[in-house]
Amino acid sequence: METTDLSPHISSRFNDDLEAVRASLLRMGGLVEAQLKKCLATLSEADSVLAAEVVRDDEQVNRMEVEIDEACLRILATRAPAAGDLRLIVAIIKAITDLERVGDEARKIAHISLRLATLERPADRYREVRHLGRLVEDMVHEALDAFARMDAEAALRVPQLDRQVDEEYESIQRQCVTFMMEDPRQVRRMLDITWAARALERVGDHAKNIAEYVIYMVHGQDVRHTRPEEVELRLRGRGGARES
Repeated sequence: METTDLSPHISSRFNDDLEAVRASLLRMGGLVEAQLKKCLATLSEADSVLAAEVVRDDEQVNRMEVEIDEACLRILATRAPAAGDLRLIVAIIKAITDLERVGDEARKIAHISLRLATLERPADRYREVRHLGRLVEDMVHEALDAFARMDAEAALRVPQLDRQVDEEYESIQRQCVTFMMEDPRQVRRMLDITWAARALERVGDHAKNIAEYVIYMVHGQDVRHTRPEEVELRLRGRGGARES
């Protein structure tokens, strides 16, 4: 297991500032996870109350993004962090952007769910989309857990899940196209299902981004746009060494 910890500083206030922004990111992540869970329940149960909660939560997520961003900029301006501390701040700034966008996708799914609720619901209550949603929930949770523990090994598992998410999304797309061709009356419903699945696929992409930031924090390597196999080989080839 590859992990790292915040390095100690002469100034305990600096340590406190770093820990505070990291803790804030994890609180924001917890709220986004709850938001995602609610939007998926809305899809299954056609619950307008839950849908309203998702929208309300998204407003709080937006506020948290601004607050954490400002706190990170203050640290950059007043503490001039270097090496691992600088990577931590950069990773947090990037990760909160991805979390905010996950919140946006959850809000989008909640609105789509309310439209679908006006139509006759299928017996399986959109089983395929709910399955995709569970995979995406796992990705977000794994990415945030890896960030909390600064565990690059755990972060490597997230891109592997993303492949499965992409396959499920493509399968849903094919099914929706088939249904629309067989029954034009289903076009509206199938388009909404496709958009909901697309939103979930985007959530998976954001979770993958967060996992990549963990690897950047721990190893000091930018692994964006790199295949998971190549990332693993590169890190294994470095003998698990960490950048200070």
